[in-house]
Amino acid sequence: MNLSMLHPADQLVMFMERIYGYGMTTTSGGNLSILDDNGDIWITPGSIDKGSLTRNDMVCIKPDGTIVGNHKPSSEYPFHQHIYKTRPDIKAVLHAHPPALVAFSIVRKLPNTSLIPNVKFSCGEIGMAKYGLPGSQDLGDKISLEFDKGFNTVILENHGVVIGAKSMFDAFKSFETLDFSARLEIDANNFGTPHSLTPEQIEWYKSRQYVDMDEFVANKITSVEKQARADMCKFIKRAYNQQLFTSTQGTFSQRIDEDSFIITPSGSDRKYIEPEDIVKIRGSYKEMGKIPSRSVELHREIYRQQPHVNSIIIAHPPCLMSFAVTDEPLDSRTIPESYILMRTIPKLDFGDNYLKPKETAAVFTQNTPIGIIKNDCVIVTGDSLLNAFDRLEVAEYSARAIIAAKGLGEVVAINDEEIDDIIEAFGLVK
Repeated sequence: MNLSMLHPADQLVMFMERIYGYGMTTTSGGNLSILDDNGDIWITPGSIDKGSLTRNDMVCIKPDGTIVGNHKPSSEYPFHQHIYKTRPDIKAVLHAHPPALVAFSIVRKLPNTSLIPNVKFSCGEIGMAKYGLPGSQDLGDKISLEFDKGFNTVILENHGVVIGAKSMFDAFKSFETLDFSARLEIDANNFGTPHSLTPEQIEWYKSRQYVDMDEFVANKITSVEKQARADMCKFIKRAYNQQLFTSTQGTFSQRIDEDSFIITPSGSDRKYIEPEDIVKIRGSYKEMGKIPSRSVELHREIYRQQPHVNSIIIAHPPCLMSFAVTDEPLDSRTIPESYILMRTIPKLDFGDNYLKPKETAAVFTQNTPIGIIKNDCVIVTGDSLLNAFDRLEVAEYSARAIIAAKGLGEVVAINDEEIDDIIEAFGLVK
């Protein structure tokens, strides 16, 4: 979807629906704005239900201050104006109150953006604006001061977060990535000690963002592949809606035959991905004109080494990732379903999925369908797309249950004898 072709009013509706729908703001909280090429500011209205906005509810503020629309603009539009005046490079502003980021704002601490590399790429350094009365000139001045320092993401003391970017999609990407990281950090602190990446590790990871591959022309697509592309898009959208990964992070792939598979593209908005966006890989060649996920080499190696694997998911669910950034092990012996689907869950060193693809691929035997890459991702394999997705869900729910149990008492695992009964009853590979 080419969002730049949408009218600003339509973009505001689209992104407020996403923010409200994912529980990142309340009926009355939060506001968005876009500065168009004419110098007009399009902004969400004040005191109108965020869960039922339409394009006719959006308000336009002209450069001379004239207000056009059916409602009053958000009471906080002064700080939007301040940001646009302070930073001419910014064309969209997002403000909301997601609980995790509010938690940081009320203890007046900044989230750690070095737990996983993509947060630092998306959000950069983060500023902290002093408390100010909502809608006041004072608050606008304090927020603008932080943006004037070069910050694009600013936590507001006892309030929420403001993000400025060159487009609303870029602002939203930074927003959801920071919220994801904040939730991860809170969970990790509840049961362990989070470990940060070094600046050198983050810079190295940045160098792995693009994959150089020769291309082939896909002249025709079989019915089997068409169905596989459609199914993959369905599960990608479901995974995104369940917040198992963010709009531009998370990779699905599916084997087509012995020499080819399909995989998600790099950088595409997962919420609106379509079958034609999916990238086919044939041997060491990629489908012409498309950019596959940067993890494509690992997917190819897993399919080569593990014939029982027909689908792979690389994701960043916040509860699972809490185990990726701490030393705490993820024990699958919580309930029978968890053990059946998860089995053993090794942790691999940061960067192994890129530096050691052959060794990493060798891990995913039949009794090891899931692996955690420290400070990076969770890799899930399955004999089908449905099987892999089921494992991903069960793994995240199991991680969530373990984190919740920490506040109740000591976790009691299923014992060895009971595990043997499960292995025998369900015909599992030892």
